Amino acid sequence: MFKKISTDKAPQAIGPYSQAVVSGSFVFLSGQISLEPSSGEVVKGDITVQTRQVINNITAVLEGAGCTTENVVKTTVYLKDIRDFGNMNLVYEEFFKSRPARSTVEVSNLPKGVLVEIDCIAVIP
Repeated sequence: MFKKISTDKAPQAIGPYSQAVVSGSFVFLSGQISLEPSSGEVVKGDITVQTRQVINNITAVLEGAGCTTENVVKTTVYLKDIRDFGNMNLVYEEFFKSRPARSTVEVSNLPKGVLVEIDCIAVIP
């Protein structure tokens, strides 16, 4: 079985899923998009603004599980436009200094029309 993780410091799930779940020593985070936690609205701005909000949301969920970005072992980045890769990377590297494994793919669309979604797996310290 698994334990559900929920925090009000990150946007609430917009569907039938948990912000994250813990199974064994792993934390599996659902994809985060650039929603502002208190309003639930998409932040206005380009890929750098949206990526920063996404990672702030990830950080809040990780904290709810007793982790930090240093505990992340794998991320998956979904970009609406792969040409945003470089600018997304500039923000990403500010937060993920441990350089976890990562996949990045372009997708045709994302929830609420956002430019980026990121999910991840972390190990509980």
